[in-house]
Amino acid sequence: MDRFDVIIVGAGPTGLACGIEAKRHGLTCLLLEKGCVVNSIYHYPVNMVFFTTPDLLEIGDLPMVSVREKPTRIEALKYYRLVTQHFGLMIHQYEEVREIEGSDGRFTVHTARRDGGVGRYEARKLILSTGYYDKPNLLGVPGEDLPKVFHYYREAHPYYDCDVAVIGGKNSAAEAALDLYRHGARVTLIHRSARLSEKIKYWVRPDIENRIQHGDIQALFDTRVVEIRPDCILVASVHATTEEGKIQTLKNDFVFAMTGYHPDSDFLQRLGVAVEPRRMRPYCDPATLESNVPGIYLAGVIIAGLDTNEIFIENGRFHGKQILADIAAKLTPTLRASSS
Repeated sequence: MDRFDVIIVGAGPTGLACGIEAKRHGLTCLLLEKGCVVNSIYHYPVNMVFFTTPDLLEIGDLPMVSVREKPTRIEALKYYRLVTQHFGLMIHQYEEVREIEGSDGRFTVHTARRDGGVGRYEARKLILSTGYYDKPNLLGVPGEDLPKVFHYYREAHPYYDCDVAVIGGKNSAAEAALDLYRHGARVTLIHRSARLSEKIKYWVRPDIENRIQHGDIQALFDTRVVEIRPDCILVASVHATTEEGKIQTLKNDFVFAMTGYHPDSDFLQRLGVAVEPRRMRPYCDPATLESNVPGIYLAGVIIAGLDTNEIFIENGRFHGKQILADIAAKLTPTLRASSS
């Protein structure tokens, strides 16, 4: 069985930053990622532009260069590949962590690989940097499991000349609605609130508002989806009951439920990590980011629970320095003693 000083679960930007700091401290480190490197960014819309500037996405003190002021998804993917190569990070892609046993100083991690094989590794310390993008917030309505319903948006071409509903009122919903409209889809934007989110990117807001005002995109505010059917969706006012006659039927081919995502708190709780029940925030020491389970550290947006808008790449990238400073202080004396 392979043994490491540190195993990091998740190879997003924060996980990579933790791996870099582990190497800088001379610790052996393995990153386990159930998808590809920076898997969440890979699943962003193909033509997405970041809200932030390149310098705020940098990790490992390596500069990021973009053609324009705001970097694109493609540029970010290239940058994080180069970072991985530059630091020689050991990453097992497409290997999902299924079970973790043991305790501080001797954890055993069991995995499942894409080829059907299994892995078993031992680690002195664990860092969980699993993000939140794999767990969409569900609508909880009949028909949500139909194949025409998506919780992720990639690109518009397949929906040309189709009736498409976009559910949500934040950046992802606004950008998806605009992209679909510009590629020939008939778009209806459905939002439970009376207006679009104030946090929509400043260059997107006037665009989506103008398209709605001119009737290019139909917008239904204060509206909720009641049911999704193969050829239509049923909607109603958020202020009304679902009685017959108060429900509106919309012709529909595809649905994009852009309703946000949440961390996998069940996984944390199975490991014994305490999670606050209301906002699902896991316990961790603010100075070291060690959880209530000795030897298990939390990094990135997983720390924020349901408040996923509190932590982004821009601030999560610094968690590696906090965590590895504590891990190195605890492990280095042991490592020196074992080698002498």
